[in-house]
Amino acid sequence: MPAPAAPVIAKWIDYFQCEFKISKGRVTKLGDYRHPYKGMGHKISVNNDMNPYSFLVTTVHEFAHLLTWNDHKNKVKPHGSEWKHNFKRMMAPFLEQEIFPADVKAAIVRYLGNPSAASCTDLTLSRALKKYDAEKKEIRLEELPLHAVFTIKDGRQFKKGEKLRKRYRCQCLDNGNIYLFNPLAEVILEATGT
Repeated sequence: MPAPAAPVIAKWIDYFQCEFKISKGRVTKLGDYRHPYKGMGHKISVNNDMNPYSFLVTTVHEFAHLLTWNDHKNKVKPHGSEWKHNFKRMMAPFLEQEIFPADVKAAIVRYLGNPSAASCTDLTLSRALKKYDAEKKEIRLEELPLHAVFTIKDGRQFKKGEKLRKRYRCQCLDNGNIYLFNPLAEVILEATGT
């Protein structure tokens, strides 16, 4: 995470007596919160393969779950109005400290108008954060031309189709099935694409 953010996060870990774990990258989630159970305290895990700004946003997201649990236990929705309120509150010190680059800060401020279950579902915020990722061999699906052939991490090949409302309709070349892909899905372009 950005160095100036570390003291605030360290205070939260100490104050909430939270086990904070940095995990190997997971395909299905960026972070996770587990409420106290059977004598064990709060647990938060955040993937290690994100850039510092994405790591911080995900960390704040998970701490907002912790605060919401402390306030309401399991009587509210995981990403309901209570969580949204806490996420906005907990993000404030990092916005005030000017920790984020201007483009990321602007995207976060916009996102805070109505934060969702995952920051990666907000395309503006996700694009701003991805600009700070380390170089990878993957590219975003939205960057590929129509009908390009690409591979995803599990090895399956697809042909890019038309964009529907928010997602691209792609045909799996292995089984013929149609799948809908987020424009920011990271894929590998195949040299034989037509």
